[in-house]
Amino acid sequence: MLRMSALHDVYWETIGNPLAIPILFLHGGPGGGCTARHRQFFDSTKTYVTLFDQRGCGRSTPLGEVNENTTQDLIDDIERLRKHLRIERWVVFGGSWGSTLALAYGQAHPEHCLGFVLRGIFLGTRAEIDWFLHGMGSFFPAEAKAWREHLPESERASLLASYLKRMLHDDPAIHLSATRAWATYESACATLMPRNEIASGDGYGGFALARLEAHYMAQDCFLSPNQLLDNMHRLHALPATIVQGRYDVICPPHTAFALAQHWPRAKLHTIERAGHSAHEVGIEAALVGATEQMVSELTALT
Repeated sequence: MLRMSALHDVYWETIGNPLAIPILFLHGGPGGGCTARHRQFFDSTKTYVTLFDQRGCGRSTPLGEVNENTTQDLIDDIERLRKHLRIERWVVFGGSWGSTLALAYGQAHPEHCLGFVLRGIFLGTRAEIDWFLHGMGSFFPAEAKAWREHLPESERASLLASYLKRMLHDDPAIHLSATRAWATYESACATLMPRNEIASGDGYGGFALARLEAHYMAQDCFLSPNQLLDNMHRLHALPATIVQGRYDVICPPHTAFALAQHWPRAKLHTIERAGHSAHEVGIEAALVGATEQMVSELTALT
């Protein structure tokens, strides 16, 4: 654990060879947390990987805390962790919200980045948030209907505000019911083929995932309009591989395409039979391959 503030303690771990290429793993959400399964993307003989649960996520405490929890706070946490581990530069690996945070961190500290492996691109824009709230249900109408109807009819005019208010309610019967409904809906949209599991990295039925996603969405992810694309010039010198599912409903492919168009050294790989989840078979294989390729190229330069 690493103390980040008087309120937040963050869990972190390292795996692999301390003499090998350093990699930072950024989980999705916001709120998803790391699991043992995330280690599978890396060859522990050729990489030195740092994984950490972002503020309010997984094993970090307090779970689901929204106070002192902004994108800038997370960027500062990454830098504190990097200095704590005495790592000068690392490859940044992240998917979905992890890609958002990877770009925001990289643009703030390009001098500490070796390259990027990103998946399921999300740029934190109002248009993407509106798509999540109102658009992706076009592909999952029954699930979207159940999600909307979890709220009383009087609260459905503003889904985000109503869900966030319920998820921050002191009564566990109210906030746990709302977070489970949110996480269940997102999980239903996350893969090409349906699955019956809640998208949760924290073991509490999606509590931190839903609560922090709604908190960040309500604040436009604490980013200015079009911030990440407008600042891509800061990353032009660095290599990147972008892995995108063709049928990603949560983060549609046009966003990954736009990012690649703004990044001269980026390679975009579209996985034809895949949705959003990092654990779609084709996406898993592509992420492993992209990481191995980048590590091989970086090793050859040292």
